[in-house]
Amino acid sequence: MVESEKTKHTCLRLEISGADPIFVKGTWHNSRFDISVTDGSSSWICNATEEEVAERAAQWDQPMSEYLKLAEQYLGFQQPNSVYSFSDALEGSKRLSWTFEKEGTKLEWRWKCKPSDDSKKITVGILDFLMEANIRLSDEVVNKTRSFEKMRSEAERCLAQGEKLCDEKTEFESATYAKFLSVLNAKKAKLRALRDKEDSVRVVEEEESTDKAESFESGRSDDEKSEEEVSKKATSSKARGGKRAARS
Repeated sequence: MVESEKTKHTCLRLEISGADPIFVKGTWHNSRFDISVTDGSSSWICNATEEEVAERAAQWDQPMSEYLKLAEQYLGFQQPNSVYSFSDALEGSKRLSWTFEKEGTKLEWRWKCKPSDDSKKITVGILDFLMEANIRLSDEVVNKTRSFEKMRSEAERCLAQGEKLCDEKTEFESATYAKFLSVLNAKKAKLRALRDKEDSVRVVEEEESTDKAESFESGRSDDEKSEEEVSKKATSSKARGGKRAARS
């Protein structure tokens, strides 16, 4: 049950130099794998047992999981730096091989594929898998397109809402600033009026103080004049009195 849950399927259209392309379908289990190959008219199979995989992994000094992962990588997707080959072997068999580099050394893995007892069944199975995969891919593209359109619509709505909020914020800030300026100007006008009033009061007080001072000086002058006149009169009287005494 656990093994079935972890089973993977791949299908590769493999381009081979100097030959027609072939289709390689792989079924990958925890400790083994099965390969079906077709060129459209004939087909071959390779059922690698757990013992065979363990032996190959030991030859390359690799854990089985790493060996299977690397095999799936090269037979699930064509690697551009790898040289693939599907050459003839004994008794109608074929040898599927591919190269890779490890620590600067170019290595080659090869697996023998035997002729299938039912080429039509293998070929139809591969075509069915490709059609199902294409349908799943088409559905996925449709779903992703719908999701993208939904996300774009949501993004446009959020953008419009953001612009509206930005405009409202700008209007609010402008209105607040205008109100602040109005209050500030009113306070400035009040302060200016109070300052003008204080200046007017100060001027009036200064004028009154000046008038009082002038009145006081004028009063002093009048008093001094009176005293001088009295003094002159007294002196004149004395003089006249002296003259009279002399005459008598």
